[in-house]
Amino acid sequence: MDKEIREFFEERKDAWLKKNLKKGISPEEEQKIQEECEDKFCLDNWLLDAASKAGKLYKYIVTHPSKFSHPDSITTPTIFNGTRKSDGFLRTGNCETEIDACGNAALNSKAIDVYKFLSLKFDDGKTVLEHLEQGTERAKEQFHISTASFEEIQKGFICVKQSGEEAKTSGLVKQVYFPIKHDNSSSDYNLLSILTPSGLVFEMKKRINAMSPFLENNKEARQLKKKEEYSENGFDELFDLTKISYGGTKPQNISVLNSNSGGKVYLLPSLPPLLAKRDVRLPRYDFFQNCLWVNNFKENFEALHKLLIIDYNNINIREGIERKILSIMDKVIEQSWRIRKHGTGWSDSESYSNLPVYQKIWLDDVRIEERKSADSSFSDGILSYGSSSNNWLDKVIEELARWIIQTYRNLYRDSGVNLGDDEILPIKKIIMENKEALL
Repeated sequence: MDKEIREFFEERKDAWLKKNLKKGISPEEEQKIQEECEDKFCLDNWLLDAASKAGKLYKYIVTHPSKFSHPDSITTPTIFNGTRKSDGFLRTGNCETEIDACGNAALNSKAIDVYKFLSLKFDDGKTVLEHLEQGTERAKEQFHISTASFEEIQKGFICVKQSGEEAKTSGLVKQVYFPIKHDNSSSDYNLLSILTPSGLVFEMKKRINAMSPFLENNKEARQLKKKEEYSENGFDELFDLTKISYGGTKPQNISVLNSNSGGKVYLLPSLPPLLAKRDVRLPRYDFFQNCLWVNNFKENFEALHKLLIIDYNNINIREGIERKILSIMDKVIEQSWRIRKHGTGWSDSESYSNLPVYQKIWLDDVRIEERKSADSSFSDGILSYGSSSNNWLDKVIEELARWIIQTYRNLYRDSGVNLGDDEILPIKKIIMENKEALL
């Protein structure tokens, strides 16, 4: 007999004897019970009995009972055979769970035993049911018994998954319309019946219960925490759990796993995270695109536009244009200072890996020493424009001038003055003359 099958019967023998061997019975009664156990779980007897009843048990063995939605719902029994995948999802197949069953207690017990037996795996990775369905030599060797032919055993067991009924749902089951798209681009909907993966539900409860503060290993860790002492194992704790009940006073009407758990399960909190409101937006790839909202500059550009469209030119107009450009520059600098006040080192995060280095130097105080290298270059009031030590500042001035021109173009595409590349140099000159504010 295969090791897995042998262990299967040993477990059931032990459980049956534990239930039926009472204290204080005579040796003769004990011997009789032992013999009854051996006879009950003898392969020849158990296999024939299970195979003859398997066809009637298909209604009860399920992985996704419908009765969790409504105890009166009746649907085609659903057995999901999921395979494990490293896809990061908590789903049937990615977690080892128990098979469930619906129906009365006697049938449930037998149904689960039969399905667990058929789910046992040989060393080739195939289950007992798969071997039976394929009629392999291995199955014929394992299930060669004196009480029935292999064909009888095979036919009886494979009926466990063959209800012979057309798949049907119930109006009492929760349902949702799911959109689908056809090849001809037309849209349609599938009406899906939402069933409960009861194995996952009660596996979660089992793991939460293992965190109970009343368990001895958790008690010790909690005592050490109170004393502010180190614990090698520590303990886990979940907050804001909600306990719900299935089946009321008769949890057995829902399923076996539900009955075994007293009809009580937990719900984890499923709420959106509470995010702290950020006063300033940090640039991910470009300060001028990510952090400067045109609406905040509309009044400034409107004032600049009124001066640019005047037909004549004199010193008052030129000085007015310069003041408007400086007012725009001031707002840009205010935004850069807000970013600097956010903290130091933020630009080293992976989230800001695409931000140009010159902007990191300009905006993050963690690189203030690099910024100061430009400060020393014009301590006498003269900036060595284009020198290597001031390369980051040159780029800021260049991009600020381009941003001013491009923003003006976008705002006054049809009615404004055509500012081209020739206008970058005079704007850069104005910014250069006030470069200290950028440091």
